[in-house]
Amino acid sequence: MSAEPPVGVDANGYVVTVGAAPVQPEFEPLLADVLATLSQPAFGLDGIYLYGSVARGDASAEASDLDLTLVLSDPPQAAVLEQLERARLALEQRHPCVTKVDFDIGHRAQVLAPQNHNRWGFWLKHHCRCLWGDDLGLRFEPFRPSRDIALALNDDFVQVLTRYRTDIVQAANTPHRLRLQREAARKLIRSTHTLRSAEATMWPQTLEEHVALFRQRYPTMITQIAYFLFEARNPGAEREAFLLRLDAFVDWMASQPNP
Repeated sequence: MSAEPPVGVDANGYVVTVGAAPVQPEFEPLLADVLATLSQPAFGLDGIYLYGSVARGDASAEASDLDLTLVLSDPPQAAVLEQLERARLALEQRHPCVTKVDFDIGHRAQVLAPQNHNRWGFWLKHHCRCLWGDDLGLRFEPFRPSRDIALALNDDFVQVLTRYRTDIVQAANTPHRLRLQREAARKLIRSTHTLRSAEATMWPQTLEEHVALFRQRYPTMITQIAYFLFEARNPGAEREAFLLRLDAFVDWMASQPNP
């Protein structure tokens, strides 16, 4: 009898798509508001996609983010981006059941461009659920796990984490700073996937799965990665301590040879 496939991969070696489990009842009013708000023609959206813990059905009320990917019909203009930001902030204020509403924004031509196959194609196919509009994920065949995809999703980790560092230094108050530290810790953990070996078959979905895969390959870094997992779930570190560890980990990651 053959062994069960690793978590995140089906029996044929393809990444498991986010399921279609019913949305948890506590988030239904928020998603209804999202659709009513963002489907208005003024925003010019081609599709609204849900990802993350709410999409998987394992979110915690007042502790999880609402993660949305928005695909616009055309390249966004500054005025449209400003409208979307105002809508995002209003959704956050109306629905305290989530800690944050987050938008990842792209446009149709960008998603379908061949050079973005491993990034946008994989993202919509395997991480997102289409809530409204044209489901572009249906245009892509299933993807097998690969380091090329990991790099396409996270090869900007140095630049992104450097921006987080600047924002943390400039944070006006402690709650805002801790939110930024939480987001930076989450980005760092997901970025460790760029270090996956060519032979790895598991494709992690949750932060805990990312950490488990990283620990298998780098057992001497267990303490360091555990610190960021804790901060991703329960942010509370002092600014200077967090930034010292963030700098050290980013420098270490950037210095690693290709697996």
